[in-house]
Amino acid sequence: LLLEDELRDAVVLVLANKQDLPNSMSVQEITEKLGLHRLKGKTWNIQPTCAINGTGIYEGLDWLSDKLSKK
Repeated sequence: LLLEDELRDAVVLVLANKQDLPNSMSVQEITEKLGLHRLKGKTWNIQPTCAINGTGIYEGLDWLSDKLSKK
């Protein structure tokens, strides 16, 4: 979907929730599973988060806000 012409300038933020659990996937594993390394020329980020205590959520949104303000 992200390869569609209409989304050529899209910025992608993946909030990787449940990082507090022992068997959660690493950022590298998520990158590979989603194929993000194949998105040449795309701006993307995976932000590890834990919704229970809010860890990482604001950092991810700050990253997204920063990237969108530069577009």
